[in-house]
Amino acid sequence: MTTAVQFSSEVADARAGGKPIVALESTIIAHGMPYPQNVETARAVEQIIRLNGAMPATIAIIGGELKVGLSDAELDRFGRDGAAIRKVSTRDLPHVVAMKIDGATTVASTMRIAAMAGIPVFATGGMGGVHRGAETSFDISADLTEFDQTNVAVVTAGAKAILDLALTLEMLETMGVPVVGYGTDTFPAFYSRDSGLAVPIRCDQPHQVAALMKAKWSMGLAGGVVVANPIPAEFEIPASEISPWIEEAVAAAQAKAVKGKDVTPFLLARLAAKTGGRSLAANIALVKHNAKVAAEIAVAYGKLAP
Repeated sequence: MTTAVQFSSEVADARAGGKPIVALESTIIAHGMPYPQNVETARAVEQIIRLNGAMPATIAIIGGELKVGLSDAELDRFGRDGAAIRKVSTRDLPHVVAMKIDGATTVASTMRIAAMAGIPVFATGGMGGVHRGAETSFDISADLTEFDQTNVAVVTAGAKAILDLALTLEMLETMGVPVVGYGTDTFPAFYSRDSGLAVPIRCDQPHQVAALMKAKWSMGLAGGVVVANPIPAEFEIPASEISPWIEEAVAAAQAKAVKGKDVTPFLLARLAAKTGGRSLAANIALVKHNAKVAAEIAVAYGKLAP
């Protein structure tokens, strides 16, 4: 199904030529980083994907149109006007499309639009998951339920460290979602390489992940694949160091009654201030690393027989 999707000319040409494509989200531009670092990172990530043999396709909603591939001017506008652009998860897609407004796509909605566009690989920073205190708030990201039904492999530096990572892994297991440690036996925790939680599957090479994707979907096992790719070691903030700051940020959010989709941007901004910008540098580094790995997986998947 591609009738509701508008492809950029570059992405359309890549599809026509059978070139591997890697989907990218737009919330990370609009809400995940400050300007101008957000736009600089978006452009750098697209270039990394190109250099590794694939075509980048940043996904967003512009005037109600599902856009797969943004122009340089569109990237810049999402970076500059991010706070004014609606953050759109899968639930919000019908309203944003019907009202013909702009929207920055989350992991969940990017997965859904990527699947509509026939793109099986998506690179992000960190995925959503089960929030701390979910036993009373029921705050569970729609990213998780999207993995239950959408056939896209997502390269991510684990789930965001502000979440309950153990419960996030439990929920993924319940939904039958493969969680692949890419070159690691433990689940990464965004800023930190090791959460102390084991992953059920390890793959060390792009072709191994591609083969797993092919096997899963060939058997009719619907749903996504989590490719948990640790942050490069030189940019890591060890869990022992950042955990107290995370606890403080979570407490501040609760004190200010920050809820729903506003929680993650609030916590990330708080951590950037507390770490003197180290968390932002780590965020940028892990996104770039995920883009490289995603491009390599997309190339490997494209070589498999249909």
